[in-house]
Parts: sequence; C-alpha cells; structure tokens
Amino acid sequence: MENMILKHMDVVRGITTSILEKTTEEAADITPKGFNNNIRWNLGHIAFIQEKLVFGLAGEPMQTPESYESFFGAGTKPADWTETAPSLEEIAKVLKDQAHRIKEFMPQQFDKQLITPFTNKAGINFTTVGETFLFSFYHEAMHVETIKQIGKAAAAQ
Repeated sequence: MENMILKHMDVVRGITTSILEKTTEEAADITPKGFNNNIRWNLGHIAFIQEKLVFGLAGEPMQTPESYESFFGAGTKPADWTETAPSLEEIAKVLKDQAHRIKEFMPQQFDKQLITPFTNKAGINFTTVGETFLFSFYHEAMHVETIKQIGKAAAAQ
C-alpha cells in the first residue's frame, strides 16, 4: 500500500511540475482581479506546506529555504513581498528534491505520531504523519486548480 501511495504522490507532483514547466516567469507574477495570489505564490505554497505537513509536524528538519515561510506561508501574498521571490527554476528544484526526500522518509512512517496533533484551518484534526501526508495531496490539487483559474483569469484580462 505504501508503494501505491508514493506512486500517487508522483502523479500529483507530476501534474504540478508539468504546469510549472509551461509557466513563464512573467506569467507567474500576474495576480488577476479577484485573486490575492499568483501562480508563483501557489507553487511555492505547495512546496512550503507539504514540507510542513510531512516533515515539520513530524519533528523532522524542514529543508525548504527559510524564506519560503515568509513568501509562501499561510496568509502571505505577493502584494506584501519586500524582496525578490524565488525563481520558478528554484521552486521546481525544491519540489523535485522534496518528492525525492519524501520517498526516502515515508516508508514505515505512516503511523508515526505527530509531535503535537495538528488541526488545519478547516478544523480537520491530524495525529499521524500518514494523515498529514495524504491530506497534502488534496492541498496540492486544490492549489493546482487555483493555478489553472489564475491562468484563465489572466488570459481574459
């Protein structure tokens, strides 16, 4: 079962990286009317939140760059950035490296208890690494859909 779940992660991450590869630096920074964030933010947010859900909540070291929390953490937005955000190339590398590290880490970790139970913004409670890891697929897919909607809205403007 673990192998099947890790293969599913590859499918989800493959969809994300495919969209990233088709996105230009210029298009990544468009925040269309009605949106708070852009494509770059959503891609970085996927990387930061998955790192937190899989590694951070398990008490493992997080390996995304320290700046990712201030750029891409919950509640952040490009309008508040005071420094240059990471390039798409850097975000792509973080996403690729992260997937590799997760494949090495996750076997035999699904039932590992989180350091502290975690409740997300929707009020869903998580107690194990496996629960947060599986939820990360939903989170990533939700932001991929947002990326698609931003692309459509930007093209229409």
